[in-house]
Amino acid sequence: MSVDAPSLLRWYAAQARDLPWRRDGVTGWQILMSEVMLQQTPVVRVAPIWEEWVQRWPVPSAMAASSQAEVLRAWGKLGYPRRALRLHECAGVLAAEHDDRVPEDVDVLLTLPGVGAYTARAVACFAYGQRVPVVDTNVRRVVARAVHGRAEPGNPSTTRDLADVEEILPRQRARAATFSAALMELGATVCTARTPDCGRCPLPECAWVQAGRPAHDGPPRKVQKFAGTDRQVRGRLMAVLRESSVPVERPVLDSVWTTDPGQRDRALHSLLVDGLVEQTDDGRFALAGEGSTS
Repeated sequence: MSVDAPSLLRWYAAQARDLPWRRDGVTGWQILMSEVMLQQTPVVRVAPIWEEWVQRWPVPSAMAASSQAEVLRAWGKLGYPRRALRLHECAGVLAAEHDDRVPEDVDVLLTLPGVGAYTARAVACFAYGQRVPVVDTNVRRVVARAVHGRAEPGNPSTTRDLADVEEILPRQRARAATFSAALMELGATVCTARTPDCGRCPLPECAWVQAGRPAHDGPPRKVQKFAGTDRQVRGRLMAVLRESSVPVERPVLDSVWTTDPGQRDRALHSLLVDGLVEQTDDGRFALAGEGSTS
């Protein structure tokens, strides 16, 4: 069984969300920014920040000319701020080695800082219309259900997942790029993880539905918690540093998490190891690049 491309493309033309990075005139650099931001972060949180970044850093050299701390402050509460540092590093490489432009070739994209298998193919597809398989969690779920008749896709396998999507891609390049976006949209808005709305699905055939929508027979999917985790503590520490124009004293950071001093110390140490935070010679703390500020 395959995915009915004409039905999916008609549905996408009528129902696709009006996301800012899908509009005309968006560059490869701006697509790259959106893809980095969208990793593990909902669209509703990304869209306003992305639009601010497009105005502030329309080309890689503009971001490269800014400090790490400026980029981290602009990143705000999107989460996983190492993404911001990697994007800043990537901007420097693009400005210095690629004429201030994001390359089109997947293999070249994969050499850029912070660009992995998914991001490279997403940029090649969505920015340049290339016929390459683009596989995220939503795509894997749609393929698992519509093609393989399984409720859940199971553990990721880059080789297998790319082969699965390659097999169902339309041969025509432009059609394939739109199909990739449509497949992703279907998984994000209709064929969702917990409450798939099969009544709204545009696909005339789905192996999972035809099999009676069998339940997932593997271990239950783990739900990521946030409250009380090191991630939450890291976020609070970063918030203090983002809001300060000068390095802060250790007691200021200690005050943001008093329930478990050991966890707080561990979180701060991890921020230092990740290069997100620096310590000044006199023992204060600052965002990356501001540790030498007096």
